[in-house]
Amino acid sequence: MNNTDLACATIEEIGKLFRKRKLSPVELSKLMLSRIEQINPKINAYLNVTAELALAQAKKAESELLAPLGRKGHRDRGPLHGIPISLKDNINTKGIRTTAGSKILKDFIPQHDARVVVLLKEAGAVILGKTNMHEFAYGVTSHNPHYGPVRNPWDPARIPGGSSGGSAAAVAAGLCYGSVGTDTGGSIRIPASLSGVTGLKPSWGRISCEGIVPLSPAFDCAGPLGRTVGDVAILTGALYSRVDREPNMTRASTLRADARKFCLGIPRQLFFDAVSPEVRNAFDRALPDLCRGAVTAKDISIPLLDETEDAGNHIAWTEAALYHQQQGYFPARTAEYGEDVRSRLEMGCKLPAVDYLRALEIQRQFFQQLHLALAEADVDAIVFPSTAIEAPLLTQETIRIGAHEHPVRALLLRHNRPANLAGVPAVSVPCGFSRSGLPIGLQIMAGVSSEPILLRIARIFERSRPQNFRPLLAD
Repeated sequence: MNNTDLACATIEEIGKLFRKRKLSPVELSKLMLSRIEQINPKINAYLNVTAELALAQAKKAESELLAPLGRKGHRDRGPLHGIPISLKDNINTKGIRTTAGSKILKDFIPQHDARVVVLLKEAGAVILGKTNMHEFAYGVTSHNPHYGPVRNPWDPARIPGGSSGGSAAAVAAGLCYGSVGTDTGGSIRIPASLSGVTGLKPSWGRISCEGIVPLSPAFDCAGPLGRTVGDVAILTGALYSRVDREPNMTRASTLRADARKFCLGIPRQLFFDAVSPEVRNAFDRALPDLCRGAVTAKDISIPLLDETEDAGNHIAWTEAALYHQQQGYFPARTAEYGEDVRSRLEMGCKLPAVDYLRALEIQRQFFQQLHLALAEADVDAIVFPSTAIEAPLLTQETIRIGAHEHPVRALLLRHNRPANLAGVPAVSVPCGFSRSGLPIGLQIMAGVSSEPILLRIARIFERSRPQNFRPLLAD
């Protein structure tokens, strides 16, 4: 492997090199820090690089992993031991600035680590730094007015998606081996799709959000982004709140194929109403590859899908406005917000109570209808394009599909709101490229607490359609 190949390897591959003593965590962390210094100015993925912390953690991992077997000091903490990762900058890190991409929190230094950071440290991960994001996680572009936009490594003139855009861009560009982001309306899956990586939104509550700056507590989820399904499973295993008799997500057996075939449903409403020709072509080409694995597919219908976007917006607007009022940020510090986030908080303050209550009722009904539809159709999950469009330009606010102009924000959100509204897991995996070389994602969504099944299906697809390309900025 040359340095670029090494930087773009998987967590699984790096772990094998560590344990064969062909690579050390310190060597690898120095490589990552050097690449961040070289490449990050081009994409603005990191807001804060924690070089001293990373090297200290790497030295500790090296002393534990490379100590002779059976000797005092040897310890193998598992597949993340010594692996350099990043964290979205709304995740609290003790003694390290956490801005949530905002001007208001530009000097905030938490006194405690978020729960996910505690777990990652226990797993021996090396934390490289904090990644750029949409302000307060309240947007889908990562076009940050305070710290500059995150740029897509496949085309720096385009967005990487958001709000976890810095996390996705860092993984895609080979500036870390995985990242932890957050997802309230698609903020992991949207950037995973537009940046050509894999991202998992877990079931609501299955990965702790303790110590993470909230957006909408009814929807907020923390989750991993990685290059492969296997890497995402490893990260999930370190973070997942497992109950008795559930699969251990850190074990390779979690992704082992079942003897039976999986059946996927294709909902033909909502997800295919307004889709770019490039995305539709990529999905149509990918589906037969998925079905050549241990998977079949059939059309299904899910009631209330068309109502999920408005319901999700109404709940998120209201909860976000309440949080910012409670913290004393809004409206007292209105001038310190970017225009788009400020306008959404204003909408949350003005939303009639009856609309909020109606949205809660739609949420309850949709949860029931989704699981009923899965059971009646006898399908394990549903599959559809992760986003309706490929990555738009940084300044692009609308996109024409057919005879109609659509807001970029709405096109990116509409395929992703349903999983948040129902609190169910969903994963975006790369499924192809547009004619201009932009990544396109395929999304798989399952019933609550179905992460192991979801990741098995995603792994089947990944193996049937391997993506061997990487962005030019990664080289």
